[in-house]
Amino acid sequence: MSALSSVMNAGNKLLDTLPPKAQARAWQAMQVSHLALFRGSGRRFGTELGGVRVLFLHHRGAKSGAERISPLLYVEDGANLPIIASKGGHTKNPAWFHNLNANPDAEVEMKGGVRKVRARTAEGEERERIWKKAAAVWPDYDNYQRRAPHREIPVVVLEPR
Repeated sequence: MSALSSVMNAGNKLLDTLPPKAQARAWQAMQVSHLALFRGSGRRFGTELGGVRVLFLHHRGAKSGAERISPLLYVEDGANLPIIASKGGHTKNPAWFHNLNANPDAEVEMKGGVRKVRARTAEGEERERIWKKAAAVWPDYDNYQRRAPHREIPVVVLEPR
C-alpha cells in the first residue's frame, strides 16, 4: 500500500467515526478547499492525486436542482472521461451518482478547461474494461469493491456533448 493510500485510509476511518452530518460537512470542507486551490492556482494545482488526474464535476441536485461540485479521479477513454462511483467503498453510492442519474447533462472543469458532458452508466464488457483501466492507475478501487461487496461500484462515462 502506498503512503498516499495509507493516509487516505486513515482519513476514511476518521470520517467513519463522525456522525453523518459531520461527515458531510467534513467532505464538503475538503472539496471546497480543493476547488479553491485549483482555481486559485489558475488550474495548475489540484489536478492530480498520487499521479491520477482529477476533474471537478459540476452537477445538479436530483431533488433541489442546486449546483454541486465534486472533485473526482478520472481516466481517459478516447474522448470520454470515465469516473468511478466508489465513495471509498462506502455502503451507498455517492450523491453525485444519484444526481447524474436524475440530471445527466453536466460540466467538468479540469486542467485543460471546461467541457460539457452527458453522463451514462457503463455496463457489461465496457464497465469491466474501464474498471480495469481505472484500477491500474488507482489500485484502491479494487479494495473499495471488496469493502462494498453488496453493490457493484458503478462506472460512469462522461461523454462530450
